[in-house]
Amino acid sequence: MPSKNDREARLARERLRSYQARQTVHERGAKRRRRDNLIAGIAIVVVAAAAVGLQLTYFGAGPGKPVAKATPTSTATPTPTATPTPTATAANQGDVPSKSIAAGRNWTGTLTLNKNINLGVTLDGKAAPQAVSSTISLIRKGWYTGTVCHRLTTSSDFKVLQCGGAKTVSAGPTGGPGYSYGPIENAPSNNVYKKGVIAMARQSDNAYSNGSQFFIVYGDTTIPADSAGGYTVIGQVTSGLDTMISDIASKGSDNSNSSGDGVPKVATTITAFTIK
Repeated sequence: MPSKNDREARLARERLRSYQARQTVHERGAKRRRRDNLIAGIAIVVVAAAAVGLQLTYFGAGPGKPVAKATPTSTATPTPTATPTPTATAANQGDVPSKSIAAGRNWTGTLTLNKNINLGVTLDGKAAPQAVSSTISLIRKGWYTGTVCHRLTTSSDFKVLQCGGAKTVSAGPTGGPGYSYGPIENAPSNNVYKKGVIAMARQSDNAYSNGSQFFIVYGDTTIPADSAGGYTVIGQVTSGLDTMISDIASKGSDNSNSSGDGVPKVATTITAFTIK
């Protein structure tokens, strides 16, 4: 028969094996937790980077956090060429048209989208002399003809169609006339942009980054001011807005995150822009 000492030795070995088994399980669990935490950390970084990328894509210039900003190009020709982003200095950059062009008066014209959507417009040269002068100059040069509307927002309190930067949707946020200007003019003090308003897109926190891009508000929209202020209102759509809404805005936008902010599903091009 096994002696008392043999039994105690056997029990001690079993206790040791049991302890070692528990240690192994504990160490494996700890390693698994460290691995899972690492994977989760990487996932968070990837998601954050994607979110930042989406904001830069859609809100680089324009309203919202604003979207799509027109980056100046090397020359004021109808074919935009991307150039370095203007620095946030309180000064115009490039060959900015004289603000005297607007002559302190109202200008009327027609903005045509997709050949058959005619928007009657009025530009207020008294309220926004620099922005209206720039817009008149670009219209006269034929800058806008053939440029696209690359952004459509469709949320209940944010309804804008942004246009006038580039010849292709993919280049939308980088299109511009080769100069940038300020200051912000005629922005609403309550941050509410009423249905029918036409306003200039710009970069966030940069009052001197207006270019050629503008947005048409097709439903009352609140856009909080940033550190630079609001967005320059240059005029109004006086007719044809309902057609634009039914033929373009109501069709929605293509976007990957269901945010209601993306490229119009109906490809939209400025086919003519006249002013007098």
